[in-house]
Amino acid sequence: MEQKTAEQIQLGIGRRKTSTAIVKLKEGKGNISINKKSLDQFFPLQYQQEAAIQSLILLDLRNKFDVEIKVLGGGFTGQADAIKLGIARALVKYDQSLTAQLREHGLLTRNSRMKERKKYGQKGARAKFQWTKR
Repeated sequence: MEQKTAEQIQLGIGRRKTSTAIVKLKEGKGNISINKKSLDQFFPLQYQQEAAIQSLILLDLRNKFDVEIKVLGGGFTGQADAIKLGIARALVKYDQSLTAQLREHGLLTRNSRMKERKKYGQKGARAKFQWTKR
């Protein structure tokens, strides 16, 4: 049985809202599996599929790597953005010279916007209970 070394597999972790994606990148034929499903099974809409693998499409590396992804939490948009960041970080570990291209397109910047929490004594994050004088 062949042993896999650290040079062959690149790891990248991406986060967005409440989603976390762990991306394993290795040289191969272009197979992409997300939670043991194919890309088009996991993301039914075309724009979600393209958003998730945007960095591979941009660098024209779609058929050079096999990508295995485990994603947890959040909804489709958060998961797609978490995967996008995870793939970009794994590609940078594979080849440092790709950093400039990925950074130029904003693929290495974590989008830190999250839902604002509800505060104690209030109706919501910003909404307050109505005050009546009498």
